Parts: sequence; structure tokens; C-alpha cells
Amino acid sequence: MTPLLQADNISKSYGSLTIFTDISLVVNKDDKVALIARNGEGKTTLLNILSGKDTADSGKITATRDLKIGYLEQEPVLNDDMTVIDQVFASSEEITRTIREYEEALTSGDKTLIDTLTSRMDALQAWDQETKAKQILTELDITEFDKRTGQLSGGQRKRVALAKVLIDEPEMLILDEPTNHLDLDMTEWLENYLKRSNLTILMVTHDRYFLDRVCNQIIEMDNSNIYRYSGNYSYYVEKRAERLENMQAITDKARNLMRKELEWMRRMPKARTTKSKSRIDSFHDLKEKARGIQDAGNISIKAGSRRLGNKILELRHISKSFGPERVISDFSYTFSRFEKIGIIGKNGTGKTTFLNIVTGMLKPDTGVVDTGETVRFGYFRQEGINFDDGERVIDAVRDIAEVVQMSDGSTIGSAQLLNHFLFPPPRQHDYIGKLSGGEKRRLYLVTVLMRSPNFLILDEPTNDLDIETLNVLEDYLATAGICLLVVSHDRFFLDKISDHIFVFEGNGTIRDFPGNYTQYRDHVRKQEKEDAMRFSSKKTSAREFSGKGKEQPAAALSKKKQKLSFNEKQELEKLEKDIELLEKEKASLEEALSGGKLSGEQLQEYSRKHAEVSGKLDSKSDRWLELSEKV
Repeated sequence: MTPLLQADNISKSYGSLTIFTDISLVVNKDDKVALIARNGEGKTTLLNILSGKDTADSGKITATRDLKIGYLEQEPVLNDDMTVIDQVFASSEEITRTIREYEEALTSGDKTLIDTLTSRMDALQAWDQETKAKQILTELDITEFDKRTGQLSGGQRKRVALAKVLIDEPEMLILDEPTNHLDLDMTEWLENYLKRSNLTILMVTHDRYFLDRVCNQIIEMDNSNIYRYSGNYSYYVEKRAERLENMQAITDKARNLMRKELEWMRRMPKARTTKSKSRIDSFHDLKEKARGIQDAGNISIKAGSRRLGNKILELRHISKSFGPERVISDFSYTFSRFEKIGIIGKNGTGKTTFLNIVTGMLKPDTGVVDTGETVRFGYFRQEGINFDDGERVIDAVRDIAEVVQMSDGSTIGSAQLLNHFLFPPPRQHDYIGKLSGGEKRRLYLVTVLMRSPNFLILDEPTNDLDIETLNVLEDYLATAGICLLVVSHDRFFLDKISDHIFVFEGNGTIRDFPGNYTQYRDHVRKQEKEDAMRFSSKKTSAREFSGKGKEQPAAALSKKKQKLSFNEKQELEKLEKDIELLEKEKASLEEALSGGKLSGEQLQEYSRKHAEVSGKLDSKSDRWLELSEKV
């Protein structure tokens, strides 16, 4: 094993707040490592230090010479004035400049300059880089390559930053929550991309299927201790359970010994001999051991919920459009008591709009939303709550209620409730601005659950929550006497809590699938396979018909294959890639043209571009057919 990056006894504090102390770890070449820790343990801080963006207060970072690291931050910093395509090539200035000059030369029609730049593009392999960049961006649903990054949404910016680090081809990737802002199809694409790559990876992610399928090493950070597991997430769960069991046995033994030592301490004579002094030291050591895993803290969700009557919620023929864009079309559904529904679909298909209609925050254009009298919604929204960073944690909770009813009917104070969610008294009196992103999301969850909802609506609840919190939240949701609607791109989360799935297919269509996410994906793959077999069968029949039902001799086929020159083979491969990109660009333009959000000037421009793309697509398709006949 060849170490690429190593940290030795590094520590970091911000003022009086200690993030971690004496952390040591190593990432070897070809490792695909996941870093797992609770929110607030300093995962992002550690990644910042390892990437060189921040420095440790003490300790040493060692990297192999000229190690090229690609770092995807949680909140990437991009140049707002750059176009998307320039942004992804920002670290390859010569390639970016050459591509731009070549495109300008094509526009001007300067044949001499085109020939010169074509040679330079060949030398830099810029054709491949540009094609790869556009393919990756398209997979991440970024198709407007000349759009300024300053005009992009937060999710689009994160996806452009992800494309950039993948295109740069570093020796090592450091990824902080790479699946945030990706829909399910994008997540699966990224999972397969990283799994096939030869990159060394260090990542923080809460996506447990992603961890299980991509990573071969798990590093757990717990109270400034590092535990390394050589295996995927499933292996880590098994071995961590064994470690905690061993710790519990040591803790129990130490607790029993401490009881005896405590009795001795109480009987201890006033005169402290050397022997008694050593026993006092031993007592304090035992006290630390007896505390054991208690210090690790365990989140506990015991929030109450109000009684839910027989009538829950009925949606009758609801529809919603924004201009000509239909997001919900004539949808009806009657909710049953305690059912738990997952919601999936590509970005922009109306998932959040649907939740807003259900909760009454948005009115449908047509149809009826009939809510039962006993229903009390709790809505955990994707954008979260706007906390005042200058307010203390305890005050944010007390502003809602001083006393909270629990699931067993008992009541507790707001400070006790915060303890259940891993906010100990010192943390409760910290300013909210000092909390990590995950801790703020956990606090937001507290404010939603403490209102005792019986119909819980969660819009992307898993973003920035640590795995331990997710596990406990899942257990709570699975057993709570509530109705649940949840939008999530976390496949593990959906599998664990949903009875069935609402699939938002676009153009206002919502399909109810009777099963969890994995069952739905298996169903889709089976259908795709059957469709591919039917298509293959039709092509075979067409070939047989064109050949008048006679099989062509092998010698004739061999002769045909020889007619395709090396350059034509290269051209055929490039045409296949170009056609795929053009088809996606055409679909994107058609979606925009039918979306109703374009100005008159934009409509003209998009229509012109659509005609241009359609022409290119037809031309390249004809050439592809021409070359394919030679194969």
C-alpha cells in the first residue's frame, strides 16, 4: 500500500470551541474511503485541512509529491462571471482558450485559423475533453453550457462543481456530501462512475447504499478517536456493533469495580499514604472507563403525536400548472391512517409543489383538498427554517414551547428534549451560528417534532443529517402512529420507511407504485430489459427482411467490415457520442419551450436553436446510418 495523504496528531479549535484533538489517519493509493461521524464532530473541518483549504493548529499533514487533489466542498465557490463550460475547464486554461478560439473561428468561417486550431485541438486532445465535459454535465442535468454560473441555483452550482472535479482527473478526490442536490438517477450514475474509476477517494456522505457500493474502507471519528474498518458500509455496521459490545462489557466491569472503590474512598482515613494516593488515581481512571460509551451520546426521538381520526386527507382531481407547464394533472388519492409514502421524481417534476398543496400553503388550480379535523401537519421543508444565528439554541426551542408532550403521554421541558437530540446543556447555550450544518438541521427537526404532528411531511430530510441521526429517525418513523409523506433521494431511507411510492414522471403524471424504492427500480429495469429485447427482435426481423430472408455468408460479412477505414471507425464512435448529446440538448430545449417561463425574445432564440440542433441531429444520424451499413 502506497500512502498518498497522511495526518499525524492534528488538532483544531475555533476560539474556546475544540473541534477535534490529536487525529491521525492515512489514505492509501486506490482506497475509496468514507469518513463517518456525528454532526459537530468536525468532518468538514477535517476535509478542509486535508485538502489544504485550512490548516491545523498542531500536528502534521504529509502528501506524496505533487499530489493533485480535487475537492468538492459542501458550498462550492465558483466564478459567477464564467460560463458553465469555462468553469469546468478553469484549471485547464489552454484547453478552455483553444476550444473558445475554435468555436469563434467556426463562426467567422476563417478556414486558415480553423485548420490551425484543429491541429492544436488534436494535440491537446481537447475534442475528448470537451465531449467528456458535456457528457458529465448532461448526466448531472446541466445542459445550458454557455449559461453564467451566477445565474444557476444552489443545486446546479453544486453539480457544476462536481462535474469540474471529475473532469480535472485528479489523483485523489475529496468529496463532501456529493449526493446532496442530486436526484436518484444522478446519484446512481455517480455511484457507477466512481465505482468503475481508478481514483483514490475520501468522502463524507450519509447515503448508505452509496457507501456500501463505492467504498472499501470506512474511517469512523468518535470523540477525537479514529477507528478504521477494511470493508464497505455493511461490514462497518457489523464490526462497529462488535466494538460497542466490547466497550459495553469493559464499561460494565469498570462500573462494578468503581462501586467497590467508591466504598473504599468513603472509608478512606484522613492520612493519605502513597498507597492510598495510587488508589485514588486508580479510582479516577475507573471513573473514566465507567463513563465509557455514555459520552458518545445516543440520540433519542420520543416526540409525541396527537390522536389521528378516521378521516385523514382526500385529494380529488387536483391539478396545478405554472403557465403552460403542467406539474400535477387530475390526481386523486385518499390517505389511510398511519400509511407512509415515499415520493420520487426528477428535479422540477412538482414534488415540492405537491407537498405545498397538501399542507394548504398553495392552492390547486382545480380540484379539492379535504383535510380531516384531527390532522395536524408537521412540515420539514427542504429550505429549512431561518434561525437567528445570534440566538441561543435553548431560546429557539423555548420560543415554541417550554413543555413538550412525549409519545407515552408524559411531559418534559424543552432543555430535556434537546438532550434527547444530542444537545447537552453547554451546547444548548451556544449561539446557533456556532452549530454545524447538520446540527442546524437536527435542531430544525426538533422544532418540527415538538409540535406533536400526526401527519408528518419531510422534504429532503436526509441532507446534512449524520447516519446515526438518520437511523434513529427511521426507527421513529417506522413505529410512530402518524401519516408520513417524504421526498428523498436517499434510497436506503426510502426503502426503510415507505409502504409505497408516488412516482412523479413529469408532465403532471403521478403514478402510485405498490412497493419501496428498490422494488420500483427492479421493476423499471425489468421493463427496460424487456423493451430492449423487443427492440432487438424487431431490428433482427428488419435485417432478415432486407436480406430477403437469406443469411449472408461469413465471407461477405467480413468483406463488408473491411470497407470501414480506421478514420471512419473513429468518426462512427464520435457520431454516436454527438448524437446522444444532441438528443439530450433537443429534449432540454423542447422542455424549456413548453415550460411557459421564456420571454418573447428567449422563445425566438430557443426556437432558432431547436431548429439548428434538429438539423445537426438529422445530418449526423444520416451519416451514422451510412457508416453503419458498412459494418
